[in-house]
Parts: sequence; C-alpha cells; structure tokens
Amino acid sequence: MSAIETAPAPVPTTPRPLVRPELLAPAGDWECVRAAVENGADAVYFGLERFNARMRAKNFTQADLPALMEFLHKRGVRGYVTFNVLVFTHELSDAEDYLRTIIASGVDAAIVQDTGICRLIRKISPDFPIHGSTQMTVTGDAGVEFARELGAELVVLARENSIKEIHAIQDAQRAANKTPLPLEVFVHGALCVAYSGQCLTSESLGGRSANRGECAQACRMPYDLISDGAQVDLGDRKYLLSPQDLAGLDVLPELVKAGVSSLKIEGRLKAPEYVASITRVYRQALDKIFAEYDNASAPFDAARAKYELSMTFSRGLYTGWFNGIQNQELAHGRFGTKRGVLLGTVTRVADDHVALRLESALKPGDGVVFDAGNHAAGEEGGRVYQVEPQRNGETVLRFGHGDLNFRRIKPGNFLWKNNDPALDRELRTTFEGEKIRFTRPVDVEVHGHANAPLTLILNDREGHVVKLESQVALAAAQNQPLTQQRLEDQLGRLGGTPFQLGTLSSHLEGAVMLPMSELNRIRREASTELDRLRGLPKRWTLVEKTPPLSFAATNSAPSNAALIVLVRSLEQLDATLAAGGFADIYCEFENPKHYRDAVIRFRTWQSSVAGLQVSGLSPQVSPPAIWVAPPRIFKPGEEWILKQVRSSEADGYIVRNHEHLRYFKNDRKRGDFSLNVANPLTAEYFISHYGLERVTASYDLNVVQLESLLGSAPGAWFDLTIHQHMPMFHMEHCVFCAFLSKGKDYKDCGRPCDKHTVALRDRTGSELPLKADAGCRNTVFNNRAQTGAEYFDRFRALGAQNFRIEFVNESPAEVTRTIAHYQKLLRGEIGGTELWKELRVINQLGVTRGQMEAAPQVIFKKN
Repeated sequence: MSAIETAPAPVPTTPRPLVRPELLAPAGDWECVRAAVENGADAVYFGLERFNARMRAKNFTQADLPALMEFLHKRGVRGYVTFNVLVFTHELSDAEDYLRTIIASGVDAAIVQDTGICRLIRKISPDFPIHGSTQMTVTGDAGVEFARELGAELVVLARENSIKEIHAIQDAQRAANKTPLPLEVFVHGALCVAYSGQCLTSESLGGRSANRGECAQACRMPYDLISDGAQVDLGDRKYLLSPQDLAGLDVLPELVKAGVSSLKIEGRLKAPEYVASITRVYRQALDKIFAEYDNASAPFDAARAKYELSMTFSRGLYTGWFNGIQNQELAHGRFGTKRGVLLGTVTRVADDHVALRLESALKPGDGVVFDAGNHAAGEEGGRVYQVEPQRNGETVLRFGHGDLNFRRIKPGNFLWKNNDPALDRELRTTFEGEKIRFTRPVDVEVHGHANAPLTLILNDREGHVVKLESQVALAAAQNQPLTQQRLEDQLGRLGGTPFQLGTLSSHLEGAVMLPMSELNRIRREASTELDRLRGLPKRWTLVEKTPPLSFAATNSAPSNAALIVLVRSLEQLDATLAAGGFADIYCEFENPKHYRDAVIRFRTWQSSVAGLQVSGLSPQVSPPAIWVAPPRIFKPGEEWILKQVRSSEADGYIVRNHEHLRYFKNDRKRGDFSLNVANPLTAEYFISHYGLERVTASYDLNVVQLESLLGSAPGAWFDLTIHQHMPMFHMEHCVFCAFLSKGKDYKDCGRPCDKHTVALRDRTGSELPLKADAGCRNTVFNNRAQTGAEYFDRFRALGAQNFRIEFVNESPAEVTRTIAHYQKLLRGEIGGTELWKELRVINQLGVTRGQMEAAPQVIFKKN
C-alpha cells in the first residue's frame, strides 16, 4: 500500500546563525585514530571489546582508554565510546562495570542505543554525556524529546531523514520552547538499507543480530524479484537491497544551514587510509564553507575530492535521503561491493590485452576490475602493467602474465579503477609516525610594562588556560620593541606542538623589550603546560556502586494463559473471529483505512458472542479487544496516517516508535517489538513513564535471555511472540517503486504494491515475502515461520501470561489450523515438542526455532 497523500515538512521560518559542526571520524584501531586526528577530525568514535555495534572491528580495550583519551585530548579531539547495542538482563552488571571504567577514564560521551543503559548511566553518573545512537531510530522531534528525557545531550538522527525533515525537527524543538538538543547525522559512508535498530535479518537468518554488532550484511547479496509467482527480468540488476554509499559533500552547505551539530563519517571497519581520506576531504570542505562565510578563501578542489572519495571506498556515491526519496537512484542494483572510478567500456579483447576509450585517468600500477554485471560469479581484475594510447582514440591495457583470464572478459564490460597506489602512499604520509601534522589554534595574550615581568596567557578555546610570567623584567626599548608583528613571529613558533597561533592580543604598555631567549623559553614552557593540562582526564561525577535496580516479580503462574493473534488482512481477521479462543486481536494492515472495517467486524462478532464463554479457552479476566498498529516508522508530515489509525476507534493501539508514545498518550496502548525491550530497565521505563499496559519482548532474545528477563520482572509486563514470520529488513527503500515502476516515489510510481504479490528470492531459493505500509516503507519477512512452542512451559513457569502468534500471507484455512494448535498448547492438551512436530508437518516450508533457540556461540568475545 502506497501513501496517498503526505503533508510536506514545513520550511524553516526562523533564520539560524551558522554554527560550525563537529567533524566526527571512525576509529577501529590506533592507526585509524592517528589518521583521523592528523587529518582534522574534531572527534572520533570507537568501540571496546564488548557492547558495541561493530564487533568485527579490531576495537580497543578498557586498558587502552587512559592512553587513548590522553592522546586525543592533547590533540584537541574528543573521544566517544560506542555502547550502541541492546544489553540483555544477565549482562547489566558487566555493563555497569564497563560504564564505570569508561566514565573514570575521562571519555567525552557514550553513544547509546538501549533505553535501559541510558537509565543505568544516569544512575551511576548524573553528568556523564549520553549521545542517543542512530540505533534508537529517531526520525522526528518526538524521538529527540524521548532521548532528552533519558538524559541525552545529543541525538543521532536516522540516515533516512531528509534535510527538509531536519529543518522540521529543529523548528518543532524551538516551537516547544526548549533549547534544541544538538543533532548529529551521518554524512558519508555505507548506507544500511534497513532502519538502524530495526533490522532483524542477520538475527533471523543466522542468529547474528545487527542490534548486537554482528550484522552479516545480507543486504549486499543478490536477490531475484518474484512478482505474482513469476521472476521479473531485471537484466543485470540483482543487488536490489544494496544502496550506493552515502556522500553528503554536495549538500554540506545545506546541512550546515540546517543547524546540524555533528557530521559523522561511517567506517569503523575501514582501513586508516579511508579514515584519512574522508576526514581530510570533509575538513577542507567545511573550512571552505566557513571561510566563504567570513569573506575569505580556503583551498578545496571539488573534482579531486570526489575522485579521492570514490577511490578510498565506493559502491557508487549518492546523497542518500538528504534530498528526499528517489527510489530509481538509491540502489542501482548492479553490484553490492566496492567499485571506484569508472574508466569506460571494453571495446575489444585480445589474447593478451583489452582496449577501451578511457573516460578517467589511468596509470601503470593502478588496480582495476572488469564488471560483467554478475559480481556473485566472480570477476576478473588486477594491476595494469602498460597503458598504451592508440591513434583511433582507444587505449590498450596490458597486464602481468597470467594475471587475467581474457576469455572471461567481453566487449561491453565496464572497467573500474578500484585502487590507486599513489593515493594510498600519499594518504599514509598524512598519519604515519609520531609527527604532528594537524594543529589547532591557541589564543595568546601578553601583558606588562617596563620594569615588570611579561605575563603570557595561552587559551586553547576548550577551557584550558595557562598563565606564566617571565623571569626577566621587561625593559624600555631602545630599538626593536615587542611590536605586534614581532610577538606574532616569536610566539607563533609552535612547531612540534599540536598548536598554531590563533589570535594574539598585546596589552603591553609603551615600547618595551625582552630578550628573545626569555620570550622563547616562556613560550615553550607555556605550551608544554597547556599540553599537560589538555591531557588530564575529564572528571565526571561517579556515584558509589549501589544495589542494582530491581523490580518485584510475582511470577507465580496464573490460572490461564492468553492467546493474542496478529493478523495482516481482513480475511485473516474473519478466520480468527470464527476460530475464537483468543484474548485479543492485533491488526497490522498495509492500508490503515481498513482498520475501521476491521473494528466494525470485530464489534459485530463481539455482539454475537456477548454473554457467552469465548470458545476454546477459560473465561478471560477482561473481554477480548481489538488493537491496531500504525506504521513502524513516523517522519515529519505523516500525522495524517496516525489520524487515520485513531479514526478506527479501536480498543487500543500498538505503539511502535517515539511519535506513537506521544500521539496515543491518552489511549490504551501496548509496546511492540520495535521498541527493543531487552532488559527490565527498558521495560519498566516504558510501562511506568509512558503508561504502556505491556511491552513486547525484543526479537533479539533467545530462550535463555527471555527466561532471564522474566526472572527479573513481572511476567504480566510482556507479550511473548511464540509464532511468527520474522520481519527482517524494514526499509525506506521501496523495492516496488524501484524495480516495478519508473517512478521516484509514491507520487509517480503507479502503486505496484497494490497490484502485485511480491517476494525476494535469495541465493538459497527462499522466497521472502515483501510488504509495503502506508508510508511506502517495505518490510521483508522470513518465508518460514518460527515457533517457540517447545519453550512454552518454561515461560509459563516464570509467570509469562500473554503469548502472541502472527500471520503474514497465510490463508484463512492456515490461520484457523494454526490457532487451533496453539489453543491446545495453552490449554495443556498438547506439549510443546509435540506441537513443534505437528507444525513442521502441516506447514509447507516447515517451521524453525529461529532466534529463540539458544545459540551455542558467544555473541561477545573478549580480546
């Protein structure tokens, strides 16, 4: 279902002063740290050996923190630790110990996803800075306010927010008469096709959760598009879910005008050359913007910059969603791996060379790859040995003997330059060794008069100030007095330090002089002391360790268990009503206009069974109710969808994001899995702070982790989903629009999502159902249902009461049959293992235990 209408985000009404944003670079190891620092990063972000969303990076250890922070702070660079994963109940004690080490080490902030971890940080430190991670899925001002209430001092917006939406979020913050919370955006690097914090693909397919730092990058794999049961011929477009890489260079001035506080470069898994290149390009581009603002100039070669960005790492460079939605451009579909710079198309192939008309510069030693449009089958590539221009305009390329299989290369293949050794060497010279290359301004003041010491004050603009007096008194100058120029010449000699002379204010009285040796001595001592002060760890308040937060869990098993059925069509709803035996029905329809019809059907059914015991189960404490779910993501301008959902007059609403918490604050509401409830601190916050009746336990939890959660909080707090097709990718990218139309968005796509039943076929032959919602966002579902039936008795013993089963494409007959089997389980007429076996038989594709099965591997490993 495509969106029918959407109000445009309001344009900014109040001009904002231009504020220089922080340039934030990734750092996977020490070399990357140096690469970032020496090329102008204002801050770096890095992970430790646990609790971060890039577990494949080298990462630092707790023992590294003091030296790392001292190095960064001496260079005027802030350091942020990524704590951007969901934390399970049994890990909370370890998480607290980690956080205490982080805070005591003087780290500048922690980047946090988990709501409970934000609460834990505030419990142990009232002033340590929290940055809300993009994994929080903040897409509007309600999400910004959510982060503020948790104590965050900055929030990272979703990559899917456009510049217009960023303006709208800023204006909404101001309209609320609150000081705007600083906003951070990703400005360059790999784009996740799914919303961060909402991708369950790796978890579903292999127990490697993106919310736990172990994304398997299934989005970079090839897929076939299946529409109405037939494969769509897309030619060489196979990488349907692989976006081009984000490059915000062209919209940098607009991001600055939008008041973004921090510009983040993605890439903690990338090489130091990548970090050096991207950091210096954006440093130069930012400096140029602000130089022009001051009617000055700064060097910046735009063509050279784009070449460099392409060569360091590129799947194609694109502005992402900054300029709005353009589904024809975001994911071209031809490849999902690094390419570089396009050199041209092969015109001829011989036994020992190829020919083409070069479109970009190429030299011997450069690395190239031949693109036949089928990356998964393997590609030919290597280093060019000779480059021979021909009279007809072609260029012949020769390679080392045996380096290529020329029979696999065909005329028409694209040729890409994917490595430039000269550029790599140049980049390494920017950070190798101990040499200080990038310096930051220090402001200088001098005071004094004849027969008194000279007072020298250094201020690094970061709160560090040094004041020293000369050991020799100033004397009246007979010649060569300490003029402004003379002072700048001498006090500006800061080579070998991380400083450069900023402003110099002379308050000397009269023409005075001082021996140059003394002036140099005091300059050296002052800069040394300033360097020492900057290296001292920041002091945050750290509360003594107290007993952990606990919640009374009266988990004696109740007399009956409740079955909740989630349906995705009116036909499934009718089958569920006919089956009976449920406590509540949840509806998640592609078109929320149909919710009104669903509620009418439910009320009619309700009237027909009034006064009767609901068939199949013991009487409920409260009568069955119908609940409806708004779309999983909300962005500025989509209030009309929420109004449409509420107009159904359902009994309650399934809240799935921060805007829902605000919009439905006066209604009955329960939290869906998208709130990422993985520990009792998070669960209690949503229930007590937002008045949710229950929350759905995170789909990242396996059986052992669910048992730990139930053992720490009342079972009545939770819905446990024990049968479902896991929702894997949840995307702004619309596959229907991109590959079944020529349109760029819902306005001109023709709404193929309303006309076709579509699936994506992966490399194993599995056909994964694809659905669109009212906001035109797509969800890819696992084609095999997973069940936790075998663990039902264990959950009941821990006090779990509410068990949810979900349907996607099941027929009414399948719905009826599945409900009947779970009714037997809840009544105790069949055991979990027996039900597991029956479900495997009656389901065409069988069933799986999915993520709920306790995996043998250790998710987090200490170095």
